[in-house]
Amino acid sequence: MRAERVRDNLERVRERIGSEVEILAAVKYVDADDLPALAEAGIELVGENRAQELLAKQERHRDLFTWDFIGAVQSRKLKDIAPNVRLIHSIASESALRRLEANPAREVLIQVNVAGEESKEGIDPGELPAYVERCPCPVTGLMTMPPFTDDPERNRPYFARLAELAAEHGLSRLSMGTSQDYAVAAEEGATIVRLGSVLYEGA
Repeated sequence: MRAERVRDNLERVRERIGSEVEILAAVKYVDADDLPALAEAGIELVGENRAQELLAKQERHRDLFTWDFIGAVQSRKLKDIAPNVRLIHSIASESALRRLEANPAREVLIQVNVAGEESKEGIDPGELPAYVERCPCPVTGLMTMPPFTDDPERNRPYFARLAELAAEHGLSRLSMGTSQDYAVAAEEGATIVRLGSVLYEGA
């Protein structure tokens, strides 16, 4: 991993979305040995998908970054995740809500399946009020994973709908947009974009 290439990629992303949107580097496929290069490139926020990998990478490089958890939450892993991250992006089950009572997180985002894809995690938009009410720790926003597409414009309606839901419930954070569609997500109000390949290309 070459820091200069990541820095160039990061600057190109910044030019497209401005300075207000947080750029989260998804590090699921980044080896722990390469994480210092991300810090050298100017990455400040990283997200891991797997609890075991999160803890292993933090053991070596905790102080280099702010850490979020962005993967599907297995409720039995919350005790390991909750005290070690700023934010959990992906609360989407009754069991996770129950486990948070014993292992409260600093902040969580509720994952909403706005596209209604059976293969995706996330609650139905109609369930959101009950989830927000029952969550035992602060819910500060929403997250979604829209369908994979070669045309980012196809996901604009899903991002717009998530922004509407957040506004209806007074939630300020919107984690939406990946390497395929982050610019559209930012236009629709994303406060965090979760990026992988667009940052690491050529590095």
